[in-house]
Amino acid sequence: MDYRPAGVECQRIVLASSSPRRAELLRLLVPRFETRSPEVDEGKITRPVDLLRVAMAKAQAVRRGPEEILIAADTGVFHRGLHLGKPRGLDEARHMLSRLSGGWHHVYTGLVVLRDRVVRRQLVCTKVRFRDLSREDIDWYLSREEVCDKAGAYAIQGAAAAFVAEIRGDFTNVVGLPLPVLYRILRELGWCPWL
Repeated sequence: MDYRPAGVECQRIVLASSSPRRAELLRLLVPRFETRSPEVDEGKITRPVDLLRVAMAKAQAVRRGPEEILIAADTGVFHRGLHLGKPRGLDEARHMLSRLSGGWHHVYTGLVVLRDRVVRRQLVCTKVRFRDLSREDIDWYLSREEVCDKAGAYAIQGAAAAFVAEIRGDFTNVVGLPLPVLYRILRELGWCPWL
């Protein structure tokens, strides 16, 4: 093709994230997009709805013009009403994994998509149940993966998949970008995947 099809200039996708996991997921829908790393003060997260506030702040921090479709997300793990953020060290990570052992927890992602003056916000929830974990299980996992950049001290797409007994909801949401919801929102905003 020796010309740009109509509408391509309105198809510019920007991901407001420095997460390689989110970029890898988005690439499943959008082969070419730009990433911008937002620098925001996330503040205190106590409720799932706070994740939408953080995602909106990320989007606004990197927004440059109305011609782009901007995607931002923030993911958090909640257990019995308590937010489990990114651990500050291995001891805190071990404590988090011990809390998650043998029960259900919720993974929420606050998703924000901006196009021109239109803003779409959605809070997506997935329930995850871990099997009972021994101290040896936890030590093995912590020796294999860097967890201090991961909410709840685990990455479901990594070795922690061995701990999952059951999942209810969207797997990609637990990784950090709920693709079914994102695809629906992008289509509602006029994005055409075949252009």
